[in-house]
Amino acid sequence: MRCREHWDTGRVGDCEALLGPADIRDLAGRLGVRPTKTLGQNFVVDGNTVRRIVRAAEVTPDDVVIEVGPGLGSLTLALLPAVRRVVAVEIDPVLAEALPGTVAGRAPGLADRLEVVNADALRLTRPPGPEPTALVANLPYNVAVPVVLHLLATLPSLRRALVMVQAEVADRMTAAPGGKIYGVPSVKLAWFGEARRAGPVGRTVFWPVPNVDSGLVAFERRDPPPTTATREQVFAVIDAAFAQRRKTLRAALSGWAGSPDAAERALRAAGVDPRTRGEALDVAAFARIAQYGPGGGPEPAGDRTTGRNRNEAEEHVQGAFAGGAGPGARGGSGRDGGHGRVR
Repeated sequence: MRCREHWDTGRVGDCEALLGPADIRDLAGRLGVRPTKTLGQNFVVDGNTVRRIVRAAEVTPDDVVIEVGPGLGSLTLALLPAVRRVVAVEIDPVLAEALPGTVAGRAPGLADRLEVVNADALRLTRPPGPEPTALVANLPYNVAVPVVLHLLATLPSLRRALVMVQAEVADRMTAAPGGKIYGVPSVKLAWFGEARRAGPVGRTVFWPVPNVDSGLVAFERRDPPPTTATREQVFAVIDAAFAQRRKTLRAALSGWAGSPDAAERALRAAGVDPRTRGEALDVAAFARIAQYGPGGGPEPAGDRTTGRNRNEAEEHVQGAFAGGAGPGARGGSGRDGGHGRVR
């Protein structure tokens, strides 16, 4: 390993402590990890790609970063010199146990910046240590949106994010109103802030090479739109609108409101044409509608969704565009049921 002194001081130089193709294969072999396309196991083997992710994330030396699904540590090693602390959330106990040793061996001067949490990211509440300020991660396709929404809702200290997901998912996360790919992921993410595409990622930077392209999504938290409704109430309107997206909102929201007439009254009170479809509305319009529906207005639960209701919302988001993808490893070990996500 060259330039170890650069990593001991935490400065980013030309040091090659990052994992390359041979390192990845050797480490995977020693851990008994045999990635296959059938299981959707793909590992980042290109140092330029992880450096690019860190640059695109715009993290600073003061940031505390949550990394979901660190896998073998490709991105972790690129993040550590650039930030104050990395909290790596890994559901696979084998990979979680191995990561501290990988970091200690390749960047010993930065090992104290790493905290590994062996947990399901969708069940994470309060990570240890200082409050996290940024999310930077490679996310499995079939849990990408639920993980991002859960962490944004649970950790208000997160101000920004940079995630790598399948290209199709990146398009849906950043879609604007009016298009066919605009839907539940787009609107719910917009409740928390602004998401944008931050560039494509080709297939050849992974081992093995996946069958899909990937994309980077950058996110910046903003205040939610003004409304007297809670987030849970707004999300219920969004779920109902897109559960039957071909129908007008008068029909699609009839179950939510109690009847077509009640849905029309709520829509007109919110200044929305009842003949409109959900794909035409931005998140502010959904927030207005929620005020005039059943239970609209503030409740003791405030802006928090918990327990069964939150789980149902996450499952709806996952099902909204998963297209039959197999069950994934939440928290990301790269074993996501065969949909080609990466570590």
